[in-house]
Amino acid sequence: MDESGVRRRGETYRLQITRSIAGAHLLRFAMVEVRTQVLSLFFKVGYWRHAAAGYPPPRANPVVPTASGDKTAPVNPLSPPSDPLLLPVRDPRARDLVLDYADMHALVAELVLPGDASMYVMSAMETSRELIRHSYYRYEFATVAVTHSLFALEHVLAERLATNGPLHVLIQRAAGAGLITAGLAAELDRARLLRDKLTQGAESSAAVRPLGAVALVRAVFDAVSLLLRPLSTAEATAADAGGAQPEGGLARLWEDHLRALFPDGFRGVDFDGVDLVLLDADVAGLVHTELKGGLDDSGIAYLWGRIADLDKIVPLINEEYCASYFTKLRTMAQVAAAPYIPTATDHGG
Repeated sequence: MDESGVRRRGETYRLQITRSIAGAHLLRFAMVEVRTQVLSLFFKVGYWRHAAAGYPPPRANPVVPTASGDKTAPVNPLSPPSDPLLLPVRDPRARDLVLDYADMHALVAELVLPGDASMYVMSAMETSRELIRHSYYRYEFATVAVTHSLFALEHVLAERLATNGPLHVLIQRAAGAGLITAGLAAELDRARLLRDKLTQGAESSAAVRPLGAVALVRAVFDAVSLLLRPLSTAEATAADAGGAQPEGGLARLWEDHLRALFPDGFRGVDFDGVDLVLLDADVAGLVHTELKGGLDDSGIAYLWGRIADLDKIVPLINEEYCASYFTKLRTMAQVAAAPYIPTATDHGG
């Protein structure tokens, strides 16, 4: 092939390559245009769906600052749920129990927590009561309530008898010591047997009806109340005589306060502008000063002001242990303030 033929063939190849590159560019531009049209269509559909659902129109590419401060990273947040949250419905097995959920309140009304129990015991007992209340929605909660209440019973038995052991042994020892009646011990043992059968797989979690759970949990509540009674009421009787407090009464309340745990979940909480942690610390400091040598006039006035705060916030607390804790704190503060007669300015804090 001569030189001119080689040049012609080279020009032909160059022209073919140029056409191929141009075609590729055209194809790329076409794909970009199609993608743009598709995204635009999706955005419009999303806008119409959001508008139909009553939501504000979505943003195409919302920009959210990242942890590094970069505000250019596009984020696609999840759309709001299209369906409302489902509300709980009555368990069909509870249809013969009460007419509606409000009637469950009367069912558990007799399960009153003892005010002098520890936070652990009150938490277990309150949870048991609420499980029965909510068995309206889940029937098995009634059985769980019985077994959960035994945590409180076992704890109080071990503390009162100053020994550990199997629950049935603790129940027998308490009955033998006259701390609980034989009939009450029998009811407690029924609850204990239920727990053992559940552990062994001999019973299901639907073994007890809500009414039966109320009876068994009431036995636990009664037993705990009996076990928490003081060994002797002589000092309490002396305290009531003539309205005078026995020597060491405030000291005893102070020791009880030091052993009590501050309510879980209430640090940093205030009621009606009264911070619970500060209130607790103020009263404790004032009582300690009274025990160590007595309060001066300003301390007395401040104590009466904090008693007024306690009178205001205690009725607002809707958690059993927390309400009990601050009720006892108020009692201790009142005992500390009893020797002093408040004046009109004292109550102003």
